[in-house]
Amino acid sequence: MSDFIDARDRALELVQDGFVSTEDMLTMCLKFMSNDDVAEMLELNELSESFMDDPNYPYETEEVEE
Repeated sequence: MSDFIDARDRALELVQDGFVSTEDMLTMCLKFMSNDDVAEMLELNELSESFMDDPNYPYETEEVEE
């Protein structure tokens, strides 16, 4: 059996269990990440200025029928 603990899961558990607030965890993450990391994260999640300036944003998602 592996004792590997995903640090991302642990960080989420700390928030869910009330050891740290969501805002504090976000602040810690953003201060740890480089500016380029944050910019890439925003871009990948369609939250960068290039998406915000698009008059069609937010985009409607199509539901996929199974």
